[in-house]
Amino acid sequence: MRHVERSFLARDPREVAPELLGKVLAHDLPDGRRSGRIVEVEAYCGPIDPGAHTYRGRTARNATMFGPAGLLYVYFTYGMHWCVNVVCGDEDEGVAVLVRALAPLEGIDAMRSARGPAARRDRDLCSGPAKAAQALGLHGDHDGVDLLGGSAVGLWDDGTPPPSEPVQATRIGLSAGAEHPWRWYVDGDPNVSRR
Repeated sequence: MRHVERSFLARDPREVAPELLGKVLAHDLPDGRRSGRIVEVEAYCGPIDPGAHTYRGRTARNATMFGPAGLLYVYFTYGMHWCVNVVCGDEDEGVAVLVRALAPLEGIDAMRSARGPAARRDRDLCSGPAKAAQALGLHGDHDGVDLLGGSAVGLWDDGTPPPSEPVQATRIGLSAGAEHPWRWYVDGDPNVSRR
């Protein structure tokens, strides 16, 4: 397994997003590795996208999205949940791909413990952006880490290709920009979010 190349991510997030399906997001913790295969994503396109956190420019909250491709952008939502994004495009562009769901691979018992009683089945562990972040133990302290080396959090390619025909749909839970079909997921995967 090797890290994803920075050049792979330094492109339009609408190109990167469907090709991230099948890649592995992993977090090495003292009690072992927790990892999952990416099965659902959404692209966010900066100044042309009213659904993106960077639509109106740089702030303290979204500064990581303006960094180089390969950083992890972590944000807090609804006053209770963390969500994680892979920064894409060129530096200062402000674009990223939200990791919406993972198929659990490693550390499933630790994920179950982190998720608590809400995760009765394996498919409940990472079937949504907040669930995936919680299961992997990712939170605000991980904002800005480099996924491509030198961090306990990594984005990996184990040779699994993305699906040749992923499902493409509109994004979920947005008040603006919801009409854009910038969500992709693996058809039939039980870990895809239910909304």
